[in-house]
Amino acid sequence: MVETTNCNSEEKVVEKTVEPKHHIDAEFEKATFGMGCFWGCDSLFGSTKGILRTKVGYSGGSAPKPVYRNLGDHTEVIELHYDPTKITYDELLEIFWNNHEYGLTKRIKRQYMSLILYHTPEQKEIAQKSLRLEQDKRSPDQIITEIAPANEFYPAEDYHQKYRLQGHKNLMKELKITKDLLQTSHVAARLNGYLVGVGGVQQFLEEAEALGLTKEQVNYVKRYIEDNEGGGVFC
Repeated sequence: MVETTNCNSEEKVVEKTVEPKHHIDAEFEKATFGMGCFWGCDSLFGSTKGILRTKVGYSGGSAPKPVYRNLGDHTEVIELHYDPTKITYDELLEIFWNNHEYGLTKRIKRQYMSLILYHTPEQKEIAQKSLRLEQDKRSPDQIITEIAPANEFYPAEDYHQKYRLQGHKNLMKELKITKDLLQTSHVAARLNGYLVGVGGVQQFLEEAEALGLTKEQVNYVKRYIEDNEGGGVFC
């Protein structure tokens, strides 16, 4: 996309190419959490500092090829790619504990259970320690979160990916966000959170240029942040 600028009386047109930041080349680690309906946590984590990409799906079970209407023994989860120099696994867990829609202390169906799927022995150790500390804080309520090794992750259907962003069809078209990019795009992950108010105006404006947005797109997103900041992100 091209922005044009008129320079003083000479009316010289300066063209500046603005391209949305879909791909980001940075070292990352994975984290996988189940914390209720995955639409909400996709927005919650999407605009959290240090998050590079998100995608939602099904995991934790053994049934082959789960789909939304037939999950078998799987759980709705979010898979995060995060920059460990910007945010730590402990900090991700802090967000995890404090933002469950349901399922943290009350058992419901497995689809929406509280679940931590660790990818490394270090994540397992950190998660177990974090659970003990969180249990002490929440006693006498009993946390029923399960901690298990990550197994195969099955991406959810397209209409589940970046669910809140998909409500802004014209913006998606301008940013050339395809169905495939819904699962891999950096800017899609960030906007999916910002559009429902997560992160706030100041944080958004600080990174808007790096996201490759035009002035019009920045103003559009800013209006939605102002309208929605402080509201809920749950399903």
